Amino acid sequence: MALTVTTIVRVGFALLLSAFVGSVTASAADTWPQRNVRFILPLPPGSGVDLAARLFAERLQARWGQPVVVENRPGGDGVVAITAFLNAQDDHTLLFAPVSSFTAYAYLHPEDKLPYDPRDLSPIARVSNTVVVVAVPVSRKIGTMKELVDLAKAQPGKLNWATATGVSDFLFEGFQKSGGVNWSRVPYRDTVQALNDLADGRIDIYSGAYAITRAQVQAGKVKLLAVTNRERAPMLADLPTVAEAGYPTLHFDGLVGLFGPRSMSDELRTKIANDIQAVSDKTMEDKLAVSGQVMSPGKAAEFSASIEEQRATVAKIANELGIKPAQ
Repeated sequence: MALTVTTIVRVGFALLLSAFVGSVTASAADTWPQRNVRFILPLPPGSGVDLAARLFAERLQARWGQPVVVENRPGGDGVVAITAFLNAQDDHTLLFAPVSSFTAYAYLHPEDKLPYDPRDLSPIARVSNTVVVVAVPVSRKIGTMKELVDLAKAQPGKLNWATATGVSDFLFEGFQKSGGVNWSRVPYRDTVQALNDLADGRIDIYSGAYAITRAQVQAGKVKLLAVTNRERAPMLADLPTVAEAGYPTLHFDGLVGLFGPRSMSDELRTKIANDIQAVSDKTMEDKLAVSGQVMSPGKAAEFSASIEEQRATVAKIANELGIKPAQ
């Protein structure tokens, strides 16, 4: 069929419009940021993730030529920070957060309506992994994960445990069923108090970030048995993973990354992810290690896949425990 002049003109105009829109999008990404950038965190100052956020903010500020401000919004199992981030509706306001702050929320609070749409959290880049440990009081004289599990089986209901709230709660609850142990959870609003009680022997088991257990380890009051991460932590090279110790169902990677609003363009997400990788050098790796973090930059697709893997793990355990998610 022969093309009419009108058809040719229309096709040509459509191609020009498509090229123009594409160049505008690319240009917007190239010129971003044009003002202050905010990193909103669901954790308080001094936490491992907070220290990591400030290290990256300093590096990215120099790269972007605009101030990068870290804003701590702890509370509500991550909801306070996530709500502040989503309400901003601004591609210069990003969420810098551990994935565990939201992947388990619907199961931890099944009676509540989820106060936000998880699809509004658009993964930009994985930044690091928090080193998560299983720890016991030195006074317990437990040397390995096997010794801990054997003791729990020999004394059903006698041992108690505490964790940083979130995915760790589910892992330990689920392990009671799959691992055939019976231990009691002690809830804490303040993980520092939990660690003080662990050091004094009032708590038998604690699982949480290495960064906050390190002081008690160095004081000789707390012993580390394993890391829950998939791989051994460089700063704890002699400490086995839970999988190596024979308990893979306790595996949990402390994924930390950046999120943008759902409206953020793919081009801008790619640019930010590339910039994260560009500043992730050996010096940054060493500084992150001090905060109990392992540098692990990853693009949006890789980060999204890791998040979905964690969500699937949480959903599986919740199903085994008979917990329905909030709608």
